[in-house]
Amino acid sequence: MGSHSLLCRTLFTLTLVGLVGPANAYGQAAENELPKAKQTSLGLYVTAKEAYDLWKTGPDQVKVLDVRTPEEYIFVGHATMAVNIPAFLQTLEWDEEKHRFSMVPNPDFRKQVQATFEPDDTILVMCRSGGRSAMAVNQLAAAGFKNVYNITDGMEGDKVAEPGSLYHGQRMKNGWKNSGAPWTYSLDPELMRLPGSR
Repeated sequence: MGSHSLLCRTLFTLTLVGLVGPANAYGQAAENELPKAKQTSLGLYVTAKEAYDLWKTGPDQVKVLDVRTPEEYIFVGHATMAVNIPAFLQTLEWDEEKHRFSMVPNPDFRKQVQATFEPDDTILVMCRSGGRSAMAVNQLAAAGFKNVYNITDGMEGDKVAEPGSLYHGQRMKNGWKNSGAPWTYSLDPELMRLPGSR
């Protein structure tokens, strides 16, 4: 790495630490206030709005990784710059206990992430609402990635919990789609790593 490149990366790292602090993001709830399902082994967290602000500071070093299924990425919409590498894949088997179709781990997930990102990239990981992304962060940490943040409110956000509200039970409380950050339904195949593809 040349001295200019090293200087740029050092300045970017100092900016990053200044924005989000050594472990938690500015404004982000303390780790012990997050639901257990959204906590990660790295302890690095941002909200969707913070993630977009952070990405804007250095899009060459800060990457947004969407780990939802290809179906979610296509039909629900996605962050304009997000690379889609699903951590889990949708099945057609009904899970009676959870009242939904089950998902299975994507066996290519780690390989595809390692082929797409550099080990020292800052990776902001998103799913629907912060649970699957936490599991993905833990997988990446086990693979040696160190700067991996969970976007704790995900693409769609948390459910509105106001029984009298027209939006009760809908994912409109926070999340990328509700933050003002750019998102789209338009697809760029260069940003999608489909299961089984290299």
